[in-house]
Amino acid sequence: MESVKGWVAADYAAEPMASVQHSLRVAYVVFSFCAAFFLGGIKAVVVGPVAAAVMIVGNVGVILVLFPAHVWWAIYSLIKTDRINAGLKLAVLLALPVLFGLWLGLGILGSALVGLGYGFFTPWISTFEAFRQESEAKKFVHGIVDGTWGTIKGSCTVVRDFADICFHSYPVYLKELREGSQNREPHSIRLLDVPSCIVVALLGLVVDIPLYTVIALVKSPYMLFKGWQRLLHDLISREGPFLETVCVPIAGLAILFWPLVVVGSVLLAIVSSIFVGLYGAVIVFQERSFQRGVSYVVAMVAEFDEYTNDWLYLREGTVLPKPSYRKRKPSNSTEFSVRTNASGGKGADHPPGPSEAPAMLVPNLAPARSVREAIQEVKMVQIWENMMKSCEQRGRDLLNQNVITAAGLAEWLRGAKEGGHHETVSLGLPSYSLLCTVLQSIRAGSGGLVLGSFEVNQHNRPQDRLLDWFFHPVLVLKEQIQALRMTEEEVRFLEKLTVFAGNVAGAGAGGWENGAGMMVVPQDPVRLAQIQAISRRLVGIVRSLSKFPTYRRRYRHVVKLLIAYSVERESSGRSSASGRSASYFEITQLDV
Repeated sequence: MESVKGWVAADYAAEPMASVQHSLRVAYVVFSFCAAFFLGGIKAVVVGPVAAAVMIVGNVGVILVLFPAHVWWAIYSLIKTDRINAGLKLAVLLALPVLFGLWLGLGILGSALVGLGYGFFTPWISTFEAFRQESEAKKFVHGIVDGTWGTIKGSCTVVRDFADICFHSYPVYLKELREGSQNREPHSIRLLDVPSCIVVALLGLVVDIPLYTVIALVKSPYMLFKGWQRLLHDLISREGPFLETVCVPIAGLAILFWPLVVVGSVLLAIVSSIFVGLYGAVIVFQERSFQRGVSYVVAMVAEFDEYTNDWLYLREGTVLPKPSYRKRKPSNSTEFSVRTNASGGKGADHPPGPSEAPAMLVPNLAPARSVREAIQEVKMVQIWENMMKSCEQRGRDLLNQNVITAAGLAEWLRGAKEGGHHETVSLGLPSYSLLCTVLQSIRAGSGGLVLGSFEVNQHNRPQDRLLDWFFHPVLVLKEQIQALRMTEEEVRFLEKLTVFAGNVAGAGAGGWENGAGMMVVPQDPVRLAQIQAISRRLVGIVRSLSKFPTYRRRYRHVVKLLIAYSVERESSGRSSASGRSASYFEITQLDV
């Protein structure tokens, strides 16, 4: 009798219970999705207009207020530079009204679209991201709180970073254009080629904009339904973003908002066609041929058609004519190629060099990575935070040794350009921090870079185009330092040279013992030149990094913390300053 009862319980009672549990789980997911969707919609209606207004008014205000200065800086730099001859200066001057008109129109339109998108969709997405919390209480609280005040603060942060780019990064580019004339061969163009450049640029606008628009509109239904097909396939097979049950609501939101992604891709294609068409003038200048410029205008339509076919998994190649517009194919590494397709395809065999016009960026419809795989990837914000923490730590060390002073840091914050402290604070300190990171990675035997408690290598680094311009050169520099096999004295000399931004006189007279007594300059001129080249590359990498978005805001925060550390150290007494806890001045979490 007991065996019969066990058999009935095992075969008839267990299956209904499992079915009931499965039904409850499905009902929970559906209810959670609907609740989060409506709650996110309410927050978007309440918070969205404020956040969008802050971003739109702020960015448009920056564009309009700085527009006269941008025009003057550009014209002044164009006249003062010796890197281009009179003919090319004339061509650029004729193109400036068009370029600044595009800047005004696209800048204002882009600010409006980005402001509306960020203001209304960030609260929605933040509501769904609350499902990643552990307990039900945290999910409920974060679902209500997240995406409200944080969205408004994020809008202010975006405006500040945009202002830094327009007011600081843009003049730095122009300054390099003016001052980088001595060591480079000037570019020249014949006056007879100027009309050809103008005609090809106009022809590119007339041909590429309508054809890019037609191709994007015709293929947008394919992108819409293929994207839905991929997302629904992942939902049914529990792959990609649907692998974790907690992320199903977020992925469901992606299915609903996929049409907006398609619309954004079409708009991006239309906007990119403007610059692709204008780039025909550059082809005429580079190839010295009007015919090759016209060939470029025709070929870019075919390349765009072929590119979108590869991304949407349509037929290979294109039926459109694709004439050659280069005398020889530039042999550039595919590391920084915009259109490199990881999944192969015809477009991956011939990656374009940096001199070619970029194609439209289309969302990848390949099978998505799982959430676990995405979590294993190091995030860009982690790299920024650990770099800034390293700068703060090295800055405290230099403050303790009186290499930099609180007065010099304060002068840099006020924007003073004169004096040796400016170069040391703006370039020397972050370059020295980067050097210490590279040396630490070499000593640890790392294949990448050791940043704090984790390692960044080719496998887990963020798939970010900006990081490509930074990560690969640093790894090359790391290999060069390893190949030099420097002695301890040479390493100390390199550190001094880097702190003083390559100034040998400043490094010798800085009074910094650097843990190895007085500075010993290598006697071998070849060895000295190699070490100076390493120092110049470190400073150059940091100078390029300083133009990136968010860098200036984060680095100013570090300088303020160093000033606070110096004041606290002096007020607590010189005798106990070196024994104070360094953890008191940890960098706080910054918004991205």
